[in-house]
Amino acid sequence: MMVEISPSVSINDDEIQIDFVRASGPGGQNVNKVSSAAQLRFDIRSSPSLEADVKERLERIAGSRVTAEGILIIEAKRYRTQEQNRFDALQRLAALVQKALERPKTRRKTRPTPASRQKRLQAKRQRGEVKRLRGRPTLDETR
Repeated sequence: MMVEISPSVSINDDEIQIDFVRASGPGGQNVNKVSSAAQLRFDIRSSPSLEADVKERLERIAGSRVTAEGILIIEAKRYRTQEQNRFDALQRLAALVQKALERPKTRRKTRPTPASRQKRLQAKRQRGEVKRLRGRPTLDETR
């Protein structure tokens, strides 16, 4: 089975490892007996499903959830059942990869228009005049 991220990208199930651990939070008496929290592990660097630039962006987006070896760890413990937490972890992985698939817009250099340059210089002259008038009066101004 595969986790489909977009029409062109899907991740094979054997690339994803899901373990179940004990979770804190709701569950009553069951919380200490049942391992319902899902811990998803996905090795970003050795994944054949993703392109190099996507892997790079995914590591940057995931931040502290990625280990030094490039393994993404997602913990899902929002729900009481293993199945719901497993689904939640997969959804969160899909959302992260989806975000990493979006290429950032390239910045194009722009130049200030002649009118905006003139406006800036006019504002500077005005400000300078205000500051000049704050100074001590000269002999010419006291008469």
